[in-house]
Amino acid sequence: MYPRRLVTLLSATLAACISIPGVAPAGDDARAAGESRSEHTPSRRLNVQVGARPYYLVEDMDEGPLKRRLQQCSEGPFSRTEFSIGHRGAPLQFPEHTKESYEAAARMGAGILECDVTFTKDRQLVCRHSQCDLHTTTNILAIPALAAKCTQPFQPADPVTGKAASALCCTSDITLAEFKQLCGKMDAANPSATTVAQYLDGTAAWRTDLYSACGTVLSHKESIELFKRLGTKFTPELKAPSVPMPYQGTYTQAAYAQQMLDEYKQARIHPIQVWPQSFNLDDVKYWIQREPQFGRQAVYLDGRYEIPGTRFDPNDPSTWVPSMDELSASGVEVIAPPIYVLLTLDAQGRIIPSAYARAARAAGLDIIAWSLERDGPLANGGGFYFQSVKQAINNDGDMLVAVDVLARHVGVIGIFSDWPGTVTYYANCMGL
Repeated sequence: MYPRRLVTLLSATLAACISIPGVAPAGDDARAAGESRSEHTPSRRLNVQVGARPYYLVEDMDEGPLKRRLQQCSEGPFSRTEFSIGHRGAPLQFPEHTKESYEAAARMGAGILECDVTFTKDRQLVCRHSQCDLHTTTNILAIPALAAKCTQPFQPADPVTGKAASALCCTSDITLAEFKQLCGKMDAANPSATTVAQYLDGTAAWRTDLYSACGTVLSHKESIELFKRLGTKFTPELKAPSVPMPYQGTYTQAAYAQQMLDEYKQARIHPIQVWPQSFNLDDVKYWIQREPQFGRQAVYLDGRYEIPGTRFDPNDPSTWVPSMDELSASGVEVIAPPIYVLLTLDAQGRIIPSAYARAARAAGLDIIAWSLERDGPLANGGGFYFQSVKQAINNDGDMLVAVDVLARHVGVIGIFSDWPGTVTYYANCMGL
């Protein structure tokens, strides 16, 4: 299940950081991780509660051995697992990258939490999925003094011409102090809006605004302190800048990549607890070369499927440039593509590992999948994340069939989810 170095790393960190009975720390890394935890991380041992959704998904599954096995785990107990990764927290119901979203994910047993990292006008790091998403993920447009600083202020829809409502507000438009004045909200906008209030009120029907009155936005440093208190580990993603680099003439991409890791060093977080991520392979190589302790867990987020003018086929190795072996030779040890890239269908229409998944494992790469619970209802086969197996998906319960293939047949070491309780339920039931 866990190839290469992660066998040692996972057992060591689980023992040192989660105190699983009967598992002893191993090696200097485990001792250092344990010391860092005990001295600097007064974590809370949360009573893990996965919520009602996993039970709904299990009952919605087609009858069969997998459903019966998962039903047998219904009464738990459930515990935190690093197999369950909070994708921006728990954004199925909570505003992403907010204190409340992260706390919900930790309560659902996510052993690792994600802060997508970008920077403000004064070069401070904050948790946002994109440098320029404040107009859809916060209330910035409802604060006139800050809305006036947006790259593009709100423009209403024009029903006569058919022009959609729009705005563009970036973290680089404002300082950290100004960023902290914002409230996080569910990521959405109403393209038909003629007022700011209407524009901000665009949450998808299958999500909810029950918990988005005013989500607490966080700097990257604040996320580190919060995750320490919650007792989870860290997977920060260095987001691609939306402004030309070097920013302000001197802030280079390398300086940006280094600053993110420096904030873990300043917080005395041991590298064994951190999985830095980037879609930019050069960022990953920078960490491997300049910060090897962090670099050995650096995650290459594989976004080659969306490079304009190129063809990418998960079942055609000739379209993977660089190849799996070339990635491994460059020092990359962890690769993370979207779920659909790892799955395909066999001749009988069953979900099986793709050629991509098999090649990654053959090259010795560890694999992380993203992102479960992001497609919405699956009655019609799902969307982006299930596109390669759409013909085998016809109900929400099939989500757990995909999880089972990812875990038992692909051999992923973790799954990002918008509702971590689902992955926590599965992982606990299967002993992951």
